Amino acid sequence: MADAASRLTSVAEQMLGAPLPMRIRAWDGSQAGPPGAPALVIRNRRALRRMLFKPGELGLARAWVAGDLDIEGDLYTALEALAGSVWERGEGARTLTQALRDPEVRAAGRELLRLVGPPVPPAPPREEVRRRRHLHTRRSDSRAISHHYDVGNDFYELVLGPSMVYSCAYWEDGGSLESAQRDKVELVSRKLGLTPGQRLLDVGCGWGSMAIHAAREHGVRVVGITLSQEQAAYARKRVADEGLTDRVEIRVQDYRDVVDGPYDAISSIGMAEHVGAERYLEYASSLYGLLRPGGRLLNHQIARRPQRDESTYEVDRFIDAYVFPDGELAPLGTTVTQLERAGFEVRDVESLREHYARTLRRWVTNLEDGWGRAVRLTSPGRARVWRLYMAASALAFERNRIGVNQVLAIRTPDPGASGLPLRTRTWNT
Repeated sequence: MADAASRLTSVAEQMLGAPLPMRIRAWDGSQAGPPGAPALVIRNRRALRRMLFKPGELGLARAWVAGDLDIEGDLYTALEALAGSVWERGEGARTLTQALRDPEVRAAGRELLRLVGPPVPPAPPREEVRRRRHLHTRRSDSRAISHHYDVGNDFYELVLGPSMVYSCAYWEDGGSLESAQRDKVELVSRKLGLTPGQRLLDVGCGWGSMAIHAAREHGVRVVGITLSQEQAAYARKRVADEGLTDRVEIRVQDYRDVVDGPYDAISSIGMAEHVGAERYLEYASSLYGLLRPGGRLLNHQIARRPQRDESTYEVDRFIDAYVFPDGELAPLGTTVTQLERAGFEVRDVESLREHYARTLRRWVTNLEDGWGRAVRLTSPGRARVWRLYMAASALAFERNRIGVNQVLAIRTPDPGASGLPLRTRTWNT
């Protein structure tokens, strides 16, 4: 009988209808596939059972998180190969239903069943969040934020570095991650036109980096809000260490519960992805109501490409189950429309797509360099989630599958004077 790797390669190629661009190394030590290519390491039969009972992305993710599946070789090259073979095969690729009409594919399926062993579905890894309907209530949003951000501040320090900014940096050639993150919060400050004595609301303030920068460098008074208890505790300590407690207040608070407007400016950096499509107009309207006439909003948000039929959009199952529960991405045009429906005048849109790809690759390097400590701070499964999520996201930004945009919007007064200079991009000079 052929070894496990050869049998698996044959099964995979029959089902895909194309050569497998990766090697397979199986639990019996056997290998098959193109020499020199990255290897998909299948450590045990349980990995096959995970993929059999949850075909597609979620089954692969469960096997990866549990350690039943691994990559040998360059992770980015392997993910590119998998994307081309499994997720991005093009409109001409045959569907699973079409493939199952092929007698050779059905024979390959029977061969897979023989390889799988006892047909018992393995329990999901403990890092997985049970799927539920996306309600985006205050309680569900708080629970989702806690799952992602209350992993431990020490873990985030390892991944993000000293800046503790968890959104894309703004790169110049040859700059460090820390300088690029400093340039990003300064870019936001300039777009908002911050001046001494103004009030800034930082929605989704994270570990306090934007709030501290705005208060220290621009002399504004800042209220930063987050739903993460761990973030808030860390941010408050940073504020105290900087001697800014008289100018920066950090709250554990939902944006829907902020009632102490008006503010002169609002920054929302990497937060709106958690709002949800059904709640987005409410989010935009809440921020509009908190701004004074003439006040500015800087909304920094990841966007997906629009689909021909938007009703078919589905949240990425790996991201939803392991990374951002209840997170939803919208096309840029949808976001702009909702901001305008809330009353805002949108004045500038800047894409930072390539900046995020570069940022994510730096975060992956930080994680890999500190892998042993990352595992000790969280768990092997959680560290594997982050490595896969950040590497795959870097490729998605590079391939234009997703983007990230800064949208500058104004609560323009009734007379129509925006308060912006005629040449708006003065912040880039």
